Amino acid sequence: MNVHAMGRVFIQFSLRAVTGLHIGGRGGGIEIGGVDNPVIRDPLTNQPFVPGSSLKGKMRALTEKHHALPLNWRINKSWIHVCEDASSYRSCPVCRVFGTPGEKDFGTPTRVLVRDLALTSDSARQLDGLSLDRPYTEIKTEVAIDRVTSAANPRSLERIPAGAVFGPGEIVYTVYDAEGGSCDPAQDVAMLGVVFQAMQLLEHDYLGGSGSRGSGKVAFQGIEVQVRAGGDYFRTSKSVGTFATLGDLMAKEGDVLAGVRAALGLPGDGGAGRTP
Repeated sequence: MNVHAMGRVFIQFSLRAVTGLHIGGRGGGIEIGGVDNPVIRDPLTNQPFVPGSSLKGKMRALTEKHHALPLNWRINKSWIHVCEDASSYRSCPVCRVFGTPGEKDFGTPTRVLVRDLALTSDSARQLDGLSLDRPYTEIKTEVAIDRVTSAANPRSLERIPAGAVFGPGEIVYTVYDAEGGSCDPAQDVAMLGVVFQAMQLLEHDYLGGSGSRGSGKVAFQGIEVQVRAGGDYFRTSKSVGTFATLGDLMAKEGDVLAGVRAALGLPGDGGAGRTP
């Protein structure tokens, strides 16, 4: 199967921690002053960051739950959804967008990639100027109560404080075409809506750990959608919309998808190929 990319859609944004954010790193071990649950940090700057793998993985998991897809493929200690055959794959909002394992020979290349997000320079300066428990982070102490003895068992959780902003962030979505029609670029553009929906599901859920105990609420902001396509790929990018919030983007989702189709030279879908 000869697959080629018709173009790429670049979703650029900042990610704001609405509540304290914990994305775990290596354990604190037995060092003096170590924490039970530290955050992941950039080894060069010692600043916390949001791994693209965490963002993409949570978006995929929430999409699987939203569409009630079976979790039938094990990766390490986790289970994900993977289509069993090419027929299911063609209309799957998860496998077509987020990818399939290499063992599956019916899938096309992964359409979406998500980059790591560093703290913005403004947020790094603001956090660096605060009196915090650790560089750029706070320590939240939680207490578990033994149901039999009523003894309190404190545990510490390192979090990036609410209000911190990460960016610039980038999600790159590739639109494919292939000989024989095995890839439908118009359907790929419609499936871009799955990415927008996954972002909204994440805003309604949480990122990282301890979400049921208050951590991990995030918000996308300062969003711009750009397209690079065809012979002009290396020369120009076309903006198809800028939005202060994800809610603003979702309100104009149809216009954004129409703008992407136009930038790629695809005809309007006439109402077909809507987001699953």
